[in-house]
Amino acid sequence: MASVTPQRDLDIRRAAERPTTTIDWLDSKHSFSFGHHYDPANTHHGLLLVSNDDTVRAGAGFETHPHRDMEIVTWVLRGSLVHQDSTGNSGVIYPGLAQRMSAGRGILHSEKNDAWRLAGGGEPHDEPVHFVQMWVVPDEQGITPGYEQLEIDGELLGGGLVPVASGMARHDGASAIRIRNRYAALHVARLGAGQSVQLPDAPYLHLFVARGEVTLEGAGPLHSGDAVRFTGTGGQRVTGVEPAEVLVWEMHAALSR
Repeated sequence: MASVTPQRDLDIRRAAERPTTTIDWLDSKHSFSFGHHYDPANTHHGLLLVSNDDTVRAGAGFETHPHRDMEIVTWVLRGSLVHQDSTGNSGVIYPGLAQRMSAGRGILHSEKNDAWRLAGGGEPHDEPVHFVQMWVVPDEQGITPGYEQLEIDGELLGGGLVPVASGMARHDGASAIRIRNRYAALHVARLGAGQSVQLPDAPYLHLFVARGEVTLEGAGPLHSGDAVRFTGTGGQRVTGVEPAEVLVWEMHAALSR
């Protein structure tokens, strides 16, 4: 990781520019290189390596697969997603629930849209689950794998920028869940029309419009799926044009590679 002062830049990435993986049960849109969608000029921003905008049909999902040395944060926008892993953790993730998995020295997990099975044979449904999954590197490799989830829907009702997942010291006791990187924090805001929040001032920011439409001070309108990469700048205001939800990564270091 590097903490040098970067040159100022604001880079808007439109939703339609993202590479997409589409199969019968999955529609996944990638903000950065992912899988066979590799672009050496688009591997990360700051400490954020992955930001996938996924929709999974009912009864399907990601079968058991491995991860290592990664902090994985999942934020559900609609529906519910079942997590199960090799350390014995399981849970249903839904809108307003913060969730983090630390892959550490190695973990296996699955993510499926089949909550009725976990509940013990409930009635199947046909509602897709829509979520954003984000990966950041940890401070150190080989840590013990871990899992955490916490309901924070009440905090989001205030309309402000809420720290959802953070490893930063100033968020001790304030962020919903902790991640193992002291230079990174994820904030979420749900905005009504006319409501606004001020972005943090940090060397690296990543703003993603998860749903709805907003305006960014000095840059104009942003729609669902649009993202902005800030380098060496921050403090702008984001205002809802209609009901909207934004995800903001605040990062005070960057990958050195």
